[in-house]
Amino acid sequence: MKILKHDFYDRDTAIVAQELLGKVIVRVINEQTVLKVRIVETEAYLGIADMASHAYGGKRIRNAPLYGPVGHAYVYFIYGMYYCLNFVSRDTQKAPAGGVLIRAVEPLAGIDYMEHKRHGHSLHALTNGPGKLTQALSINRNLNGHTVMKQGPLYALDAPAVNKKNIKATPRVGISQAKEELLRFYILDNPFVSKHRM
Repeated sequence: MKILKHDFYDRDTAIVAQELLGKVIVRVINEQTVLKVRIVETEAYLGIADMASHAYGGKRIRNAPLYGPVGHAYVYFIYGMYYCLNFVSRDTQKAPAGGVLIRAVEPLAGIDYMEHKRHGHSLHALTNGPGKLTQALSINRNLNGHTVMKQGPLYALDAPAVNKKNIKATPRVGISQAKEELLRFYILDNPFVSKHRM
């Protein structure tokens, strides 16, 4: 499988969020430990005009990666407990900022490592939420701003597209603004999707 490149991420954020479903994230811990997961749930955050987006209200130190080059990670800390992983994605000719939250993934390789990081949780509970997956993959702010378009500690691989009839669109989870927008996407009947099924 080939690494996803700039042209994939330099498009409408909602389209990228849907087409990331089924793609594979590779997390290289060291030469002996390489983790692989399949993306099964995402949310699109449309940038400066999206009240639910970290980019809303303008560029600041914390949200600067969302305004930076596409195809890079935006990692932030929430609730004083969890990290969340986003891929910076937007049509750079039309939008100054935007990103896709990776909400849930399906473990493919390195499951023993993920179980250790998640303290022995069952397979289905390892990565079925944004905070769970970053814990399982040892993702923190050290990867904030890192490119995911070349081999390194974190990158994303192409994979066959998920049939659109197998993708469900719903409102986003855990937000107080722009709650009606259908910008959360997940693969129907995938057991690794978060518990917020609609």
